[in-house]
Amino acid sequence: MRKLLAQNSRVNDPPAERRAAVAMILIGTPQAKELLFIRRANYQGDPWSGDVAFPGGGIETQDADSRATAERETSEEIGLVLANEAYLGTLGSINGAYLPVNIACHLYQLTERPQLELNNEVLETFYIPLAVLLEPGRNRESNFAYRGTQHTHPIVDLEGYCERFLWGISYRLLQKFFSTLGIKVLR
Repeated sequence: MRKLLAQNSRVNDPPAERRAAVAMILIGTPQAKELLFIRRANYQGDPWSGDVAFPGGGIETQDADSRATAERETSEEIGLVLANEAYLGTLGSINGAYLPVNIACHLYQLTERPQLELNNEVLETFYIPLAVLLEPGRNRESNFAYRGTQHTHPIVDLEGYCERFLWGISYRLLQKFFSTLGIKVLR
């Protein structure tokens, strides 16, 4: 996997009003992998309030780079210190579809589920097997309201894991991960 990620070793840093970074954390062995997700706490005025996401947040001036941001934010949000040997590489970055933000995604792998300590920014954490995220019945279009407007977007239905669905930037990062691995998601 490190070889595949080497192709994405550069993180796009196009001008954006806001730059951020997230940590996509794989858990398990090659035969049984799952991803760690968070559900953001609900805050008025937060465009990602209550959404399913990967741990992460805004790049701050003291952060050496986007990887440092992903690691700092993961430690702050869920109490997980990501060791250097867990780092697999970067998936690069993407721009927000509705908000002027550029998000870099860094990939890590742990052999087992860690102990987590959530701060006030995170409502819950949960793990979903990659096989479940690839189920055709879970990958579909959905019509829903976002910021007062109706939208139709591709989502991953997380029923049985979370009451919310995966969509938006986190959805696009997940698709980029599968694409990097050469996996086509069927709908």
